[in-house]
Amino acid sequence: MIPFVSFKPIEEELNKELHEAFERVYAASWYISGEEGIKFEQEFAAYCGTKYCVGCGNGLDALMLSLKALGIGTGDEVLVPSNTYIATALAVTYVGAKPVFVEPDIRTYNIDTGRMTEKITARTKAVIPVHLYGQPAEMENVMSIAEKNNLMVIEDCAQAHGAVYHGKKVGNIGDVSGFSFYPGKNLGALGDAGAVVTNHEEVAGKIRALGNYGSDYKYHHIYQGHNSRLDEIQAAFLRVKLPYLERMNKARCQIAKRYMEEIENENIILPYIIEDVEPVWHIFAIRSERRDELADYLSSFGIMTNKHYPIPIHLQKAYVDLNIKAGELPIAEEISKTELSIPMYYGLSDEEVSFIIEKINLFR
Repeated sequence: MIPFVSFKPIEEELNKELHEAFERVYAASWYISGEEGIKFEQEFAAYCGTKYCVGCGNGLDALMLSLKALGIGTGDEVLVPSNTYIATALAVTYVGAKPVFVEPDIRTYNIDTGRMTEKITARTKAVIPVHLYGQPAEMENVMSIAEKNNLMVIEDCAQAHGAVYHGKKVGNIGDVSGFSFYPGKNLGALGDAGAVVTNHEEVAGKIRALGNYGSDYKYHHIYQGHNSRLDEIQAAFLRVKLPYLERMNKARCQIAKRYMEEIENENIILPYIIEDVEPVWHIFAIRSERRDELADYLSSFGIMTNKHYPIPIHLQKAYVDLNIKAGELPIAEEISKTELSIPMYYGLSDEEVSFIIEKINLFR
């Protein structure tokens, strides 16, 4: 069987270093807000090219804390892609604002910047472009529209650790950016973890306080904050993995290159890559009008797949209050019905990639 994702190749390769990291934290008997967290924040900020990094509990919290630090709240509207994981919208909801969905470009699955302006109102205060599946959104257009309309830009980098847009790493383009280190991410912890990166000192300080019960120092609370901190063990694990991220991303890119060049089937739509970007292929998403048949067919050969995302956010029960009916966001709905994610992870062998390509090409 070829799993959709496997952590075993990374875990086996880094087994000794991960165990040493755990022992180091355990021996220090310091588990929250210690040296491992401080060092990881410095190292990840340097990796992204930003001045500041603030660790937090998970990727959703990273977006929520960012919005809150920027003053987004009740009565405000935030533009989000209609095709993304629900966490992007939940972050907006959690601060009391309203997510306003912008349809994606059917080719890239990322937010269609040509549709952003029509969704902007007097209440629009920010936009969250998502670098979905590891491919950068069209940030030049996003930033231009945001500047003209006085909008804050929060990059959702949960799936794009190390992706590059016009020579610059994602996370270092907008006002503030949120990352997830969920285990399956390109840079994954061994549990939940997240971080915010920014070049704005005041924003970084506010996010740190908001994630620590609203406290700037012990027992002194300046905000009604949250409990969302990157713990020392996860920080230590992430410090082990970070130096290997570029090599592991390169391995993903080699797999994607083979998929792009060797999958030849009229029933399959391959990803479209915009100019002057370097995706990191967190997900390799293909599309087919016969998606479910294709998934069953591949499963019969032991090739596991996934669907991102089979029910778009606006049709989820959680967002019934937005009163968006089926058919009102047709592009997101089309993607939800046709997208299929095939195996993509560090350690996938050449033989396994060849087998996957062979079976996809034989699908009729």
